[in-house]
Amino acid sequence: MAGNGIWRTKSVERSIADTDEPGTRLRRNLSAWDLTVFGITVMVGAGIFTLTARTAGDLAGPSVAVAFVLAGIACGLSALCYAEFASTVPVAGSAYTFSYATFGEFLAWIIGWDLVLEFSVAAAAVSKGWSVYLEELLASIFGANVATTIEFGGISADWGSLLLVVTLAVLLTLGTKLSSRFSMVVTTIKVLIILFVIALGIAYITPDNYTPFIPPAAAGEDAGGGIEQSLFSVLAGGSGSVYGGFGLLAGASLVFFAFLGFDIVATTAEETRNPQRDVPRGILGSLAIVTVLYVATSLVIAGMVPYGELSTAAEPEGRKTLATAFTYHGVDWAAHIVSIGAVVGLITVVMVLLLGQQRVLFAMSRDGLLPRGLAKTGQRGTPVRVNVLVTVVVGVAATFFDASQLEEMVNVGTLFAFILVSAGVIVMRKKRPELPRGFRVPWVPVIPILAIGVCLWLMLNLTVLTWLRFVLWMALGVAIYFAYGRRSSVLAREQKEVSTDSSD
Repeated sequence: MAGNGIWRTKSVERSIADTDEPGTRLRRNLSAWDLTVFGITVMVGAGIFTLTARTAGDLAGPSVAVAFVLAGIACGLSALCYAEFASTVPVAGSAYTFSYATFGEFLAWIIGWDLVLEFSVAAAAVSKGWSVYLEELLASIFGANVATTIEFGGISADWGSLLLVVTLAVLLTLGTKLSSRFSMVVTTIKVLIILFVIALGIAYITPDNYTPFIPPAAAGEDAGGGIEQSLFSVLAGGSGSVYGGFGLLAGASLVFFAFLGFDIVATTAEETRNPQRDVPRGILGSLAIVTVLYVATSLVIAGMVPYGELSTAAEPEGRKTLATAFTYHGVDWAAHIVSIGAVVGLITVVMVLLLGQQRVLFAMSRDGLLPRGLAKTGQRGTPVRVNVLVTVVVGVAATFFDASQLEEMVNVGTLFAFILVSAGVIVMRKKRPELPRGFRVPWVPVIPILAIGVCLWLMLNLTVLTWLRFVLWMALGVAIYFAYGRRSSVLAREQKEVSTDSSD
C-alpha cells in the first residue's frame, strides 16, 4: 500500500494475493478459447444486429463502414493496453483494478462506478431489444400479436426482458465455465447467420447505393442540432452532426457500442488458468474477428439499400435492423432468419454484460468500497450475492425503463475507462518496470498516447446530452465515495489501524 487518503494505491502484489482469500476465491477454469468466445459473444450482437443499418441511415450513409474502421482502430489501440495490464494484474475488476494499482483509490472508484454504468445500461438496453425481437418471433409463430409487455396501473412492464435477465443470472450462478460452453454454441449460430447475411446480401448490392459515399451534411431541422448534436460539432461551429464529416465521426462514436466486449474479457482474468498468456490472446483474437465481420456486413448493407431508406427520421417508432435490408428486397424468409439470429444472439450478449458487471462489483466489494459481504462466493466459486444485486438492478431497469436511446451513455463511460487504462500502461512502466508482463505493448509511450487521443476524439463526437448525463452520473459516484467508500475501504481501515497503533 502506498500513498494516503484518496490517492492510496493497492499494489499489484496485494491485488494478486487477495485472489486467494478464503471465502472470496474465484475458480480458475477458463482458457484462451473460452475468453475469445466471451469476447465474440458480446460483440457479435447488439451492434451488428441493430446499429449497422440505423447508423448508415441516420448519421454516416454508406461511409458507415469507415465508421466501423475508426471505432475498430480505437478499440485495437486500447486492446493492446488492456492486454498488458490484464497479463500483469490477472485480477477481477478490469479497468477498476488496474486504476487502483496505478492512480489510486479515488480514480479507481470513479472508473469502477463508470463501469457499473457501462455494463448495467448496456445489459438493460440489449434486453429490451431482445424482447422486441421475441415479440416479433412469437407473432410469426402463433400468427397473432403476442405482446412481451403488459400494462397495469398506468405502468408498462416488459416481462420478456425480465425473463431473459433472471434466466441468465441463474446460469451465471451455476458457474462461468458452463456459461462459456453455452456461449460457444450460441456464438457459432450467430457467426453463421452473419456470414449468411454477407453471402446472400452480396447478390442484392447496387453499386449506385455507395454514391455519395459520404453524403452532404444535412441542413435545417434534419441536421440534428442543439443538445442532440455532437460536442465536437458544437465546438467547431457546426449546425449539426447528420451526414457529412461530422456525421461520419458521430457514427464512429455510436458504432463503438458494437465493440464492447474485449474489456469484459479482462474482467475474467482471475478465472483464467494461464492469464499471462490466455488473456491477451482472448482480447486481441476476439477483436480481430469481429472487426472483419463488422466491416464486411456494413459494406453489404450499405450496398443493398439506399441510405435514405434506412433513416428512422421518417419513421420515428421504427428501428432499422439487418432484417430491414432483406425486407426491402422482398426476401422475407431471409429477414426471418436474421430475426431468429437476433433472438438467439442477443441472449449471450446480455449474459456476458451481466458477467462483466458482476465481476466489477465483486472486486469493488472485496476492496471494501462497497459492502464486503457482497464479495462472498458460493460453493460453485461464483459471487452469488453480487449476482442477485445485479439481477435486481438490471431487471428493474429492463422491465420498467426505456433503454433504447442509451447506447451513447455506454460509449462515453467505456471510452473514459479506455483512456485511464492506456495512461496507466505508461505510468506502470515507469513505476514498476520490473513487473513480469505476459504481454507488452509495443512502442510505449506512442501506442498508449495514440489510444488516448483516439478515444478522446470519439468522446468529443458524442452528443452534448450524453455528456450532461455522464457528468451527473459521475457526480453521484463522487458523492457515494466520500459518504461511504473513503472510510470503509480495506486500505482505509488498515491505515487507521496503523495510525492507532503508532499513537499508542
